[in-house]
Amino acid sequence: MTSQTNSSSYSESREEPIKGFDDLSLVSDRIRARLKERDISFFANDNLAECIEEGELKELEKEVSIRIKDLLRSLIIDIDNDHNTRETSDRVARMYINEVFKGRYHKQPKVTSFPNVKQLDEIYTVGPITVRSACSHHFVPIMGNCWIGIKPGSRVIGLSKFSRVADWVFSRPHIQEEAVIILANEIEKLCEPQGLGIIIKADHYCMKLRGVKESQCSMVNSVVRGDFRHDSSLKQEFFELVRQQETALSR
Repeated sequence: MTSQTNSSSYSESREEPIKGFDDLSLVSDRIRARLKERDISFFANDNLAECIEEGELKELEKEVSIRIKDLLRSLIIDIDNDHNTRETSDRVARMYINEVFKGRYHKQPKVTSFPNVKQLDEIYTVGPITVRSACSHHFVPIMGNCWIGIKPGSRVIGLSKFSRVADWVFSRPHIQEEAVIILANEIEKLCEPQGLGIIIKADHYCMKLRGVKESQCSMVNSVVRGDFRHDSSLKQEFFELVRQQETALSR
């Protein structure tokens, strides 16, 4: 009985997390309704940009900021008087939507592909490309490097575009095993290579900052497709080129 009374008293006395909004005015509800209507998933590492209308990201920033204020209050932080956290909710909302998780809310960077006029078919690698993400289990950083190997097909893209696409894909909550597959899918769509290989080496702060607190532990995984998957010599050449790049950079 005492427990029920305390719970009721808390819910009645605490400030509402979205004060001034009714259910129909929440931008997150409007976007979610569109996603469901179009049967589009909205998992943590999905991109939602096609269901977000002009001006709604600013609305979403405001909604997220108010939610974060509620979180900070629940953590018993005096955001009304603490000068360090007074504007934290606004900063975090902007950071999530426009930086750390921008790959969820913003469209893919413009990438133009060109015909492979010279019919190039020798493999090349691009890397290390710095990748920054967040663990979808704890929302703490994943930081690492990515190498991409290509055996060109009928179309090619500029080297800098691999970095832009990798940044867009990784700027979402992820687990690394899924991130490498999503990146491979996007690159295949853009340039239709005969062969594709990707290696990712990353530090996971869900292991460094909390839990087992293993400061030296990292994760390495890869995906190979097309000719890299079916021709063991090409696969080996890709891994050897990456090793050479790592060795050259460490000198």
